[in-house]
Amino acid sequence: MTNRHIARRTLLTRTGFGIGAAFGAGFSAGLGSGIAPAEARAGADWDVWSQGYLAEKGGVKLAMYRKWPGKLGGWPDKPLPVLFLVHGSSLSAMSSFDLSVPGGDYSLMDAFVRYGFDVWTMDYENYGRSTQTSSNSDIASGVDDLKAAIEVVQNKTGVSKVHMFGESSGAIRAGAFAQMAPERVDRLILTAFTYKGNGAAEIERRRERIAELCANPRRKRDAAMIRSIFTRDGHPSLYDPAMVDALMASELQFGDSVPSGTYVDMAANLPLVDPAKVLCPVLMTRGEWDGNSTDDDLLEFFRRLPNGDRQYVILPNTAHSQAFSKNRQLLWYAMKNFLDAPAPVAS
Repeated sequence: MTNRHIARRTLLTRTGFGIGAAFGAGFSAGLGSGIAPAEARAGADWDVWSQGYLAEKGGVKLAMYRKWPGKLGGWPDKPLPVLFLVHGSSLSAMSSFDLSVPGGDYSLMDAFVRYGFDVWTMDYENYGRSTQTSSNSDIASGVDDLKAAIEVVQNKTGVSKVHMFGESSGAIRAGAFAQMAPERVDRLILTAFTYKGNGAAEIERRRERIAELCANPRRKRDAAMIRSIFTRDGHPSLYDPAMVDALMASELQFGDSVPSGTYVDMAANLPLVDPAKVLCPVLMTRGEWDGNSTDDDLLEFFRRLPNGDRQYVILPNTAHSQAFSKNRQLLWYAMKNFLDAPAPVAS
């Protein structure tokens, strides 16, 4: 990989410099004026760098965020494995993957930077600091967003394939992207995924609301709705109230509504991913009390995956929101082992 100089003003070090400033003049005031990611952590001989980018999908600008390990004043001397994180229906990227919680370590980005990955994520159209349009930002729109974002990642890193992690509807988006562009996905992690949704309590609740969801491109996502994410599966003690408070403070700056498209898709249009067309290695993780799926539903998908390099992991004492759970390190452990697995020897 060719070494490149990056101006120090574009980087986030331990000073807590806001990522939003790194977008430069092209990142208009309408998209937001800065963001405060979780504080970068440093070991004895390394630091965390961050930088913001823009992807473009027609006239839609998509806010992208990146963190990677390295020493100040230079660039990684060789390509790092790239991990791209795909957010779900109700929260934007940085709230999902780089949340700062007093006394808690919730940044999935920081966790995998410490493991040696070049970590990227993105706000979908109508989320966070990306362009706001009249679209309902359904799964198909999200796949188009990923296509634009991965082109930026490939241009900036030189890698031809990325590892991809998606949670909830983000897992459906990630799976649909892997199906559409198998040449761009190395290893795929589907967390809190829904295949057909049969027998899943939360999917049934959305099906009961289908007329309401179809009537408006946006749905209410206020403080009460955010709190319900952590109570609806019946196990609220799995989550720290301080995390929920921090999440609301991070996310409600973007308003009290989000696009309705993924809820419509999950209520009326499943399945949206054909497992027979997902060719890469796959890890599926399910919280044992996740109301968005059942083991029967997900194992039907798992059995139809064509690649023998696949894993299905049930996380104990965990519900739908695995990355926010008190047991989130179980997710990190399963992810790291899967991403670090040696390539199988062909017979």
